[in-house]
Amino acid sequence: MTTTTRGSDLSVSSKPTVADAQLLISLMNGPLAMRAADGMDLLWAYDKPPTFAKFNKDHPHGSEGARAVSAVLAMNETIGTFVKQGLLDRGLVYDLFWVAGVWERCKPIALHYREKTGVPEMYENFEALAAGQT
Repeated sequence: MTTTTRGSDLSVSSKPTVADAQLLISLMNGPLAMRAADGMDLLWAYDKPPTFAKFNKDHPHGSEGARAVSAVLAMNETIGTFVKQGLLDRGLVYDLFWVAGVWERCKPIALHYREKTGVPEMYENFEALAAGQT
């Protein structure tokens, strides 16, 4: 498998393997995924992606809702990192998940956290994976 990173693009050349599928199934059945499923429900309850101010008003830091959306961010960052590092086939991820749509839905929240922490790498692999999905 060959993995290259160019700016915000993750380029992976491989064929999906049984190990890729097993890794995804393991991720999808773990506790982070269960909480992320709640976060996805919460994010799609809004008619359009919420601003951070709106989201924070509805789901303040430490609330169940805030933790659930943090799980969405963490889950997708993990998947993006596995793709970037060549541990998971990008095409398989794109066949299973609408990464670009999820990023757009939680982008205002992710970018707020990135700015607040001053860590430009925060959620960068999730963002890059989303940018490559058409």
